[in-house]
Amino acid sequence: MLEARLVATAPAPLDPVRADPPVVTGSLLIQRGDTELAAADLAGRWPPRQFPAPWPRLFGTVAVSPAGDLAVFAGVHALRAVDAGGGLRWELRHGCWSAAACDLAHVSFAEYAGDTGHVYAGRGSVAFSPDGRRLWAHVRSGAHDEQWLVVDPADGTVLARAATGTAGSASAPVPHPDPAFMGLTVDEEPPSLWGHVDGGELRVRRFDAGVLLAATPSGAHLLATDAGQGTLTLHRAADGLPVGRLRADAAVPALPGEDQVCWDVEAAAPWDDAAVAGTEDFTGPVRHWLVALPAMTVRGRIDYPFPVAGPARPATPGRWWTLAPDGAAVHVWTLDRGPDV
Repeated sequence: MLEARLVATAPAPLDPVRADPPVVTGSLLIQRGDTELAAADLAGRWPPRQFPAPWPRLFGTVAVSPAGDLAVFAGVHALRAVDAGGGLRWELRHGCWSAAACDLAHVSFAEYAGDTGHVYAGRGSVAFSPDGRRLWAHVRSGAHDEQWLVVDPADGTVLARAATGTAGSASAPVPHPDPAFMGLTVDEEPPSLWGHVDGGELRVRRFDAGVLLAATPSGAHLLATDAGQGTLTLHRAADGLPVGRLRADAAVPALPGEDQVCWDVEAAAPWDDAAVAGTEDFTGPVRHWLVALPAMTVRGRIDYPFPVAGPARPATPGRWWTLAPDGAAVHVWTLDRGPDV
């Protein structure tokens, strides 16, 4: 086995009983509660802080700027930007994510807080570019079609937009080292979207990948899996061309009593020549594997010094993170890689 080396452990800033599990985005630790969002910089560049939440956590997603000075909440009816002092920076209203096809321009959360169609509405997503100068947002228009926006986070100005051609209930962005690019998975179904903003134009390429997982540190490749999670695929970022595949059932042994092996729907690509991908093992311990890129071969199973939970997820280059089994902390890891690792 390959021995994972612990880089850092960070406790969850909010009580896991009343908040979502903490997550790491780059070097940021964020955790969403119903009334607040807690954020901390694992690199120690700024002190921990909290942002007041405009609506409970069931009603959308959120992103925090790399500098920690702005949180953008993506809700059922609007994007709302809140600064580090708790003040409203800007709001950008959009069509409703409710499956009930709500056509009302709700001004406040109180107007739809108890409506079942809104409680169980779909959701878009938001993500900052690595330099913090762009915000990418997946929203619905007033006509209920879905759009991808590139927004100036300073004032909420829409810099570019494009139709996604999707009809989803959830989405997940995949950042790229180049701030002009972003990936987007909608409902874990193909096609995945790859966006490139150039001036006021957003060009979107579609390629046949169910779930985008991560970009390599150089940005040259994208790791993905299919909707059935049977195959890992490495794509060239420049044109989306698949350059390597790895079937789970051919590379990883099934657990006793199990008849198939599936990849997790999250993974990390900490190095240009290696990824850390897990298999969905509901009845046994977490199993994470080091996958050589672009050869797409398993180099070995990763061993942790204590129990961890869930998939391997991207952190900063050379590192990935996992969740503690009780959800009360995150652990950041690396490998001391020799010539054969």
